[in-house]
Amino acid sequence: MYQALRTCLLSSARCWDADSERSYQVLFDKIDTNKDGRVDVAELRAGLKAMGIFRHGAAQRIVSTGDQNKDGCLDFNEFTKYLKEHEMKLLLTFKSLDRNNDGHIDATEIQQALAELGMNVSREGARKILQSMDIDGTMMVDWNEFREHFLLYPAFNLEEIIRYWKHSSILDIGDSLSIPDEFTEEEKRSDEWWKQLVAGAAAGAVSRTGTAPLDRLKVFMQVHSTKTNKISLIGGFRQMIVEGGLTSLWRGNGINVLKIAPETAIKFMAYEQYKKLLTSDGKKIETHKRFMAGSLAGATAQTTIYPMEVLKTRLTLRKTGQYAGMFDCAKKILRKEGVIAFYKGYIPNLIGIIPYAGIDLAVYETLKNTWLSYHAKDSPNPGVLVLLGCGTISSTCGQLASYPLALVRTRMQAKASLDVSDQPSMSSLLRTIVAKDGFFGLYRGILPNFMKVIPAVSISYVVYEYMKTGLGISK
Repeated sequence: MYQALRTCLLSSARCWDADSERSYQVLFDKIDTNKDGRVDVAELRAGLKAMGIFRHGAAQRIVSTGDQNKDGCLDFNEFTKYLKEHEMKLLLTFKSLDRNNDGHIDATEIQQALAELGMNVSREGARKILQSMDIDGTMMVDWNEFREHFLLYPAFNLEEIIRYWKHSSILDIGDSLSIPDEFTEEEKRSDEWWKQLVAGAAAGAVSRTGTAPLDRLKVFMQVHSTKTNKISLIGGFRQMIVEGGLTSLWRGNGINVLKIAPETAIKFMAYEQYKKLLTSDGKKIETHKRFMAGSLAGATAQTTIYPMEVLKTRLTLRKTGQYAGMFDCAKKILRKEGVIAFYKGYIPNLIGIIPYAGIDLAVYETLKNTWLSYHAKDSPNPGVLVLLGCGTISSTCGQLASYPLALVRTRMQAKASLDVSDQPSMSSLLRTIVAKDGFFGLYRGILPNFMKVIPAVSISYVVYEYMKTGLGISK
């Protein structure tokens, strides 16, 4: 249905000819529904929706780009100028895709272009993308078809289209072992990259605060729950509230939020450096190299901020009056246990990065390619729900794979606070847990961990969108 509407709206503005301005006028008049000689964001959004362009922020971006007098609308001259400039960019993109210079783009050329940008799709997936632009059914796209598909679509190069499938860092579910976000060269040259990092950090802070009670219950069950001392959800909450009151459910949240900023910054900078080492130009990176760079960046960030992880665990498990705050906690640990105490559990934490990041990326790529195979015919834009769903599922699978190592790490971090004189190694602790509690003993606390995923992702997304608006991020 939308293809017919799209053709109806854009067919008049299809060719580069002497009547192009009149063709633009016809298109402008159809979008200008209230006939005031100006197109605002609401009218443009309705027009884009009729043409099957559902990308969040597309209408706002077009108006912001073309609005020269900053009145929040596009008059006919501004509208025409935007379209002409956009067409020039689209033509350059079309020519770069048309590698054999035959005036058409085929599935092989799309597949090659995507592969160079680090997105490997099957032949069938490339054909599905091609079909979304192919009007005459020839399984080839000429300039007119390409132009019609993207004329009122704010993206003008493949990097921006691929941005739909960026594995976004806004999905903060409490663990920061995933591979860092990708930024285009355009974003790096502008100030949008740091704005997106700030928006993501703010979203993570609010999300972690909102789900802190479930996170504390998870840590509480990881350390205290055994086969002979089973702790239920309600029982765990009751114990914590009786011991320290309702506010005790947020113990450890302050430092958990505080470590977001340094960890995000270190991971991003390290990721960019590792990409340069692993690729010739530091820009186009294959999936397996991205995994390597992301894992190394995660290891670098974790090594740097790991003392904060230990403090977070100790503060989360503390009893009323045990510590006056994070600085008092750090001082007492340093005095009683020495510097080495700040790296207890470091080895299982480091090893856990590999299964988490690897499975997270692999599942996300699989879900992405599956969606493209079945649905890319209608639109290359998966939509918010699909993106959130893919990110949530892949992150959850990564957590599931690395959870036993996370449990061992937490217990090693907490051992001294439980007045245990001997400090077991990772392997001996694993054997002890399995011997006493069985295999499922390695998954103590997994239920509250899973329970916080959906609210954490939802809060992250909502806050991220508000932060993007506040920081003026148009994409």
